[in-house]
Amino acid sequence: MNWSLFKRFIPGKTAAVVTPVAIPRGQHPITHALISANALKVLHRLREAGYASLLVGGCVRDLMLGREPKDFDVVTDARPEQIRAVFRNARLIGRRFRLAHVHFGREIIEVATFRASPRAGAIDTDEATDAESGRLLRDNVFGSQEEDAVRRDFTVNALYYNYRDDSVMDYVGGARDLKQGILRVIGDPVERYREDPVRMLRVIRFAAKLGFRIEPASAAPIHEMGMLLLEVPPARMFEEVLKLFHSGYAVATFELLRHYGLFKFLFPLTEDSLGREQEGFPITLLPQALANTDARVADDKPVNPAFLFAALLWEPLRFAAGQRIAKGQPEYQAWQSAAEDVLRSQLRHITIPKRFSFPMREIWLLQTKFARRSGKHAWRLLEHPRFRAAYDFLLLRAHAGEESRELADWWTRFQAVDPAERQAMIDALAPSERPERKRRRRRRRSRPADHAPQQ
Repeated sequence: MNWSLFKRFIPGKTAAVVTPVAIPRGQHPITHALISANALKVLHRLREAGYASLLVGGCVRDLMLGREPKDFDVVTDARPEQIRAVFRNARLIGRRFRLAHVHFGREIIEVATFRASPRAGAIDTDEATDAESGRLLRDNVFGSQEEDAVRRDFTVNALYYNYRDDSVMDYVGGARDLKQGILRVIGDPVERYREDPVRMLRVIRFAAKLGFRIEPASAAPIHEMGMLLLEVPPARMFEEVLKLFHSGYAVATFELLRHYGLFKFLFPLTEDSLGREQEGFPITLLPQALANTDARVADDKPVNPAFLFAALLWEPLRFAAGQRIAKGQPEYQAWQSAAEDVLRSQLRHITIPKRFSFPMREIWLLQTKFARRSGKHAWRLLEHPRFRAAYDFLLLRAHAGEESRELADWWTRFQAVDPAERQAMIDALAPSERPERKRRRRRRRSRPADHAPQQ
């Protein structure tokens, strides 16, 4: 491959002709047995209909690395409407990036059309990019396979598997970067980040997931261009945050986000709070929460976005509530008002749907109730629908040293024993934790002042 020729390609200018390198079957590990049967069906039916059909992107990258792909993506020269005509079980999605989802029960095979850089071609009567910011607004400029390769984000994601001859097509040096463990942006990184600032988050996510080094020219602009993330719609940022922290590499992702100065544009209040120490010790709850999330993903257990955001925003909430309590505001009221303010501020950066923000607030506010174990308080809290998530959060706080281990252990045992033993645990609490019995004052009947009491 003439690599020097490719390096002259910069999105927005006339692309040089790129000659692909074909990697034959004997020089890569991909076989049909490693590919989803449904993906093979899609490849075969597109070919039968007279269209090109190849696997592309993350599935090829992961197979080349000996990993099991999460899903399989297909690319073709058929337009979205033509794809739908071939597959009755296909559904067209997206506006900015039109593609087809072919449904096979719970498995979805994504099928996209070869695209060219909007800067390199016309896009009917609509503008593809914002003239002032350079941001990419629409990405439905269809092109050739070569053009499709050079418009992708990273070289390791621009490998194509041709199931007809079992070869892998490499247009941009992706196979070489895979071997060297390098994540490299295709084209001019500054221009690519300006087109779509979320690409900076994708760089971080894939570097953490693959354990790759970010190529210096691709890494250098991130520190200065991070502020462009403030212009991304908050609703889109929610999905990106879930990808960052629910992919099984949350701890590494968090460290890279802070290293490259991007975390402060996602969670500015949390970034500020992480600079403070708790009684001379660094704050450890958030890293521990992310480590727990990684462990759950590794064990194929469900992860809850409400719990993730509760942990991400806990430190600014605790600081804000503490300030209110110090000024004399009642504890529960202080936590309520602090939760409202923290959430309102965070929503300017990332939209948190109500189906997650409401449980998140409940997890927070239930933390104030765990210390009240006497009387009927413990029974009522145990029956709360959000008890389990709040209890897990209590364990996290105890592990981080901000709540007593005795309290967490008490609630752990309280769940495990039978009702009679639970009541015994409540009765055995120290006198200071038992409710004070107030003597009821007998209500005196009011008498007219000018009448003597009856005998």
